[in-house]
Amino acid sequence: METIRIWSSLQSNLGTRVTSYSISLVIQIVMYTHQSLVYCLRYIYFSATTCDGDNNNHRMFVLENTNPDPLQGSFIWKGKITDSTDKWAIDGTVFNHPPGGLHFVWSGWPGDVNIKQNLYIAEMSNPWTISSERVEIATPTYPWETNTNPTVNEGPEVTIRNNVISLVYSASGSWTNTYCLGLITALNTSDLMKASSWHKRPNPIFQSANDILAPGHHSLTISPDGKEDWIFYHSARYNGSGWDRQIRAQRFTWNADSTPNLGEPAPRNSPIPIPSGEPLRDRYEVEDGRFIDGPSAINDSTASNHMKVGYIGQTGSRVIVTIECTKSGTYMIVIRNGNGSAGKAAATHRLSINGEAEIDVDIVYSGWDMWGASMIRANLTQGRNTLTFRKGDNYAELDEIDVFHDS
Repeated sequence: METIRIWSSLQSNLGTRVTSYSISLVIQIVMYTHQSLVYCLRYIYFSATTCDGDNNNHRMFVLENTNPDPLQGSFIWKGKITDSTDKWAIDGTVFNHPPGGLHFVWSGWPGDVNIKQNLYIAEMSNPWTISSERVEIATPTYPWETNTNPTVNEGPEVTIRNNVISLVYSASGSWTNTYCLGLITALNTSDLMKASSWHKRPNPIFQSANDILAPGHHSLTISPDGKEDWIFYHSARYNGSGWDRQIRAQRFTWNADSTPNLGEPAPRNSPIPIPSGEPLRDRYEVEDGRFIDGPSAINDSTASNHMKVGYIGQTGSRVIVTIECTKSGTYMIVIRNGNGSAGKAAATHRLSINGEAEIDVDIVYSGWDMWGASMIRANLTQGRNTLTFRKGDNYAELDEIDVFHDS
């Protein structure tokens, strides 16, 4: 059985998880769940294939929740969403074009053989039904789109600013270092069901730079207070990592022609301000903690405050960090850590909070000094709290810990 979950969050790196639907026998969720939620998040669109995992059988499906609050109530099965061709399809997204109503955009095959993924658009009679034939609006054309087999245009997302519809999509193979984002545009006053209304830019608008490889499959959103525009995307964890990827985020701006200016991926390990409107965080540098049986502080220019804690390599190795809370309650603990274990193996630290039973903190391999974060929601008490980290599987280092109340 596979489970689809949605998350509600006021912060860019955490959320409240809600199980929206469990699926048994019929289909299998693979790689990711791509969501496009409309009408107050009442619908979920996802791609799935048959239980034998045969990629040829990928199609798109819809769930509906009639509760005004989608984090309450139940999601029900609405079924497969397809045009009359019923060809291979993934990455469906919905947008409302006021002159023409709801439109569905997705990535699909022109035929029945996996040689090319195009982008298609169709009209909708309601949020779970396509009511027109599909129209091809983009196909891999430029060298940066046609450098893999199959050639790929996928992951479309639509944003509308002034009179311009910007459809940002992913190109090249998501399993390669050349994955990137492209742009096609149309005027809001045009007939979107005519392929000639859509115009593709000849160059990627977001691609590998600053040691960040293969950025793609994005989401455009706003900060909690609505004052900033942000892009979330995933990138390769390391050179040649394939589908072993990580989520990244940064601000973006707008061009004079009302299209998104995504710039370049922010350099790895480069600090960026938290999104406007997010709660402030209390930061604790792990090198200020206590060490038992091996760990020590090490100078490192890539780490916060240019210090990290390593050599957590013995069975009895302990790192103890004390944090202060102004009130009792549920808190988010964000642990900046790094894993460079041999063989690209996953690592863990075992964490005890205030002497309670240990939990595993999972740390995915990205290489030494390629920092990531592990997040834990925990109940903390007013005043002093103690976090005790112990060596778990393989090897990982610690940098800093951010703590804030989960209000």
